[in-house]
Amino acid sequence: MKEIRIKPGIHEGKKIVILEFKYDKELIDLTKRIRYAGWSHTLNAWYLPHSPDIMDQLRMYFKGKAWLRYDKTPANKEFFANYGKSGNNSIKGRKPITLNAKISMELKKFEDWMRNKRYSESTITTYTQGLKVFFNFLDNKPPEEIENEDLERFNKEYIIARKYSVSFQSQVINGVKLFFCIRQKRKLALEFIERPKRPKLLPNVLSKEEVKQILNIHKNIKHRAMLSLIYACGLRRGELLNLKIQDVDSGRGLLIIRQAKGRKDRVTPLSKKLLELLREYYKYEKPKRFLFEGVGGEKYSAGSLQKVLKNALVKAKIRKPVTLHWLRHSYATHLLENGTDLRYIQELLGHNSSRTTEIYTHVTDYSIKKIKSPFDDL
Repeated sequence: MKEIRIKPGIHEGKKIVILEFKYDKELIDLTKRIRYAGWSHTLNAWYLPHSPDIMDQLRMYFKGKAWLRYDKTPANKEFFANYGKSGNNSIKGRKPITLNAKISMELKKFEDWMRNKRYSESTITTYTQGLKVFFNFLDNKPPEEIENEDLERFNKEYIIARKYSVSFQSQVINGVKLFFCIRQKRKLALEFIERPKRPKLLPNVLSKEEVKQILNIHKNIKHRAMLSLIYACGLRRGELLNLKIQDVDSGRGLLIIRQAKGRKDRVTPLSKKLLELLREYYKYEKPKRFLFEGVGGEKYSAGSLQKVLKNALVKAKIRKPVTLHWLRHSYATHLLENGTDLRYIQELLGHNSSRTTEIYTHVTDYSIKKIKSPFDDL
């Protein structure tokens, strides 16, 4: 089985848990599904905020996929105080997840239903893992006998007592809600379950000068084209990697983004400058199917794309923890600063709600700098 080495660390003055493992797409995808997981360019590793039950969370996500290992120094033992004995990945005071045949079959049918409804694999994994923890906590109590009091007790004695994140709490409760609606044909009164508000975080935005440095620093035309397209069209990472050659409509100056988040198609304009770059790239690389291909003509990997950005940051001497999504945030913010209507930006980004797009109004230089401080009138 694969192995993940775990180390304690400090990031921006806060305790973190560092995950180190050999490059493996499956492990990277699993790590990305964990809320608050981040990539550190400085550490060259994935990391998570430390919490008293961090090992419990990691065990749930990587069960059956990888062994969790850490050096048994006194400092590490204190840091990972809730971790069990060496080699068995158990948690002190935490029984392993064991489900009876009936509940396992119900969960399998629920998974099949979600796949038939075309839920994303990350959502299926999150809901299924949460339900396993829920039924395990209730000692395999038959689903038809579970009432609101059981969910309230789980919320209080498991999630809140172990100080799990707001996101994890919402994910588990949403999974339970959907399961009982679909498999049990009844609803639990979830409105009585206390749910704290999610923290509202501002998007990270780069200046135009920083974006220019990142996009122009690579000599490799393929790398320049990929990063330029993400910024110039406000693409998500997966949207870029899934692009086919025929999705570039050079005649109309449009890029067609098919089956993006929410299984929606959308179009976004391609500037003449970007089209020239793409034509130059196409003549040089001659991709066959995907616009950006890796080894053997396969779709370019997410890990390789992340390395392209990382190398650009190193060369440009930008020390900010920039991710690919920062380029998308920067695209939206710069459009707003240029006077583009918020409704058009919503369409270009593929947001369902205008409220999602409105967050960019909080970080635009244009909107903030217009405000005159009363200090100037003193």
